Order: sequence, then C-alpha cells, then structure tokens
Amino acid sequence: MKKIIGSFLFFGLGLLSYAQKDSIPATGISGLYEAMIATDDAAGQLRYFGEFGFRVTDSGFISREQAVKLYGVPSALKSYRLQNGGTDSHGLIRLLVWSTPLGPGTGYSEPETIGSRMMVMKTKDIVRLTDIFTLLRKEKQQKWLVTEPFFDDPLRINKNGETDFFKRPVGVRENAVYGEYFTHVFFQRYGYEIPGYGTIADSTPLKTSELTHHDFFIRVDSMPQLMYLQTALGLRAEKAPEVDGDFLRGPRAVFAMREGYTHWYQGFVSPNNICGKLKFFMPRGSKPDQSAHQRPGELGLTLHSFYTSKLDYVYLLVKRHGIKPGDISNNEFGERSFVFRGPEGATWQIIEKRNAPANMPKTKLELVFTKD
Repeated sequence: MKKIIGSFLFFGLGLLSYAQKDSIPATGISGLYEAMIATDDAAGQLRYFGEFGFRVTDSGFISREQAVKLYGVPSALKSYRLQNGGTDSHGLIRLLVWSTPLGPGTGYSEPETIGSRMMVMKTKDIVRLTDIFTLLRKEKQQKWLVTEPFFDDPLRINKNGETDFFKRPVGVRENAVYGEYFTHVFFQRYGYEIPGYGTIADSTPLKTSELTHHDFFIRVDSMPQLMYLQTALGLRAEKAPEVDGDFLRGPRAVFAMREGYTHWYQGFVSPNNICGKLKFFMPRGSKPDQSAHQRPGELGLTLHSFYTSKLDYVYLLVKRHGIKPGDISNNEFGERSFVFRGPEGATWQIIEKRNAPANMPKTKLELVFTKD
C-alpha cells in the first residue's frame, strides 16, 4: 500500500507540472457521449429507460465477424441509441444486445466493487425514486440496494451563519441505487441550477435528466496510468488526486462506507463541455474485485463512448501512449470508430462525428440561483 500511495502523490505533482508545461491536445472530444449497457432483455430495458425520459433515436446491427473486428467479441450485435429530451451532446445510453453474451458482468455486488460503474442523473423528486426502488427491493425482492438520500453543499455556496428559514440553504440531495446490471446515482438541486448540467424535459415520467457524470471503480499500479485521458483524449484533470472517505458526508452516504474507510479520487472533464464528467475511485482497503467481468460482451455497463471530428488524430495519440487500439471500422450505426481498453480497465469507443450536435454543450459553468 505504501507503494500505491507514493505513486498517487507522485502523480498529483506530475499532473500539475504537466499542465503548466504542455497544452492539452485539441481533440474535439466533448463530455462522455454514451454509457453502453449490454442486456438480454431489450424490450424490458427500453421500457425501463423510457420512464427516465430516454427514447430510441437510432438502431443498428453488425455481424459476428464485424463485432470481432471492432469489439473483440465473437457475437452478432444489435444496438439501440437512447437520448433524453433534446440533449444530444452527452449523456446518452446505448443498449447492446449480444447474440451470445460472454458472461454476467460485474453483477449485483457491494458498493465500491472493483470493476463496477455508476451512471448519474438529475431528478426533480429524489424521494419518489427512493420509495420506488425501496419497494421493489422489499416487496418484489429485486436486486436493488438503496442508500438514504442526504443533503450537502458540495460547492460550498452557503456561508456559515447566513442561512435561515427566509434565506434558505442551497445544495444537493443525493443517493445511490445499486443494481444487478447497472447502478444509478440520483441528485436533486435546491436553490440553484447549472444550465447544461442536467436538463429535465417536462414530459419525462420520472422527472429525470440525461446522464450527467459517470463513476469508475478501478485498481491501478500508479495514477500515471490515467494520464492518457488528458494527453490522448484531451480531457482535463480537475485537480490533483485526493483522498476522500467516511469523513465526508457525500462519499460516506453514497458508497455506504464503513468507519475509517477511504479511497483515492481523480476527476476529469472535457474543456468542450461542463457535463459528461468522469470520476475515478480507487479503494484503499479490501474490496471485491469483479474487473475480470468488466469487458465488452458481458452483460451490464461495460463500455463508454466519446465522439470527435478528429478520429484519426485521436487514434494516433492513443497509439503514441503504448495503448493498442483495434482497427478503425464502422460500428453498428455506420460510424467510423475504434475501441480500446485503458490501462485502468475501462473500455472506450471513439466515434467520428463531423456535424456539431443540435444542442451545443455549455463550456462555462454558471450558477443560477432560484427561490425554492
């Protein structure tokens, strides 16, 4: 463990000096585009995500031979692209239906299991969602583990002693719902909004937004293994790696941390989008490891995608990092793309899109205060 801790500290210093000496490459990559979820019940999942406001905007198919070439999976593939409302620049879902899945995925497992992934969306009613999943667990005996929503001020907006009934505190209420094939994180804002970071259409049954950010539980030998996200994909590290844990209200509640437990945290965001963030967590203590099932072809949340108009440039940058991407070929939607696995165990598909999204992402974070 001393070796790992030292590596993290070294990475933090190295990252700061790198940012000063070199510019982040202009890859054109925006926030994370899609969370890609493999399912053996397409009709059920389409109906399920429809309640969260996601509708099918495209579908496609590739043969077993094409899937081997692109994904390394010996199985034909049918896919559905799902979009929430008018948000087409980030936060989409792609349902993958493999003819022959390779395995069950990371499965229903305890919080912070290595290899697990979480997808986050904003809601207007977190209590309603908590009640729904709690009843599914209790009365239907379904595999959902629901954490209690908690209120916090992560942006440190409130000033000590200046809030009361009339000048109400602003902040976020958040919780997690751990499932068999994917894990939800929901949050509800009070007293402020961030335009472009969680857009909820009025017609959405459960009053939920696109996916705003994504959590990855990993185990790496040293944090420099994440540097390719900055130097090859053009994302920006939010700050140096840090330790958080049970002493912070948010991690303690969402990750159901026991006393004295901590993990390392590193976040990345695109300079082209305030939303679609990546958050990486590395537990510092013993946790189950299901990373062997975190691969394309397994069920559950196993891939993520980005898009760029500079596909060949990004492909070259990835190769320069000693990472071996697959060949560039058309995916199931006819888009030029390539797939690669990062040294931390995440699998990415980079897609070529020449046209800008209809709803351009926000690149400047602004707080708009409300009266609730």
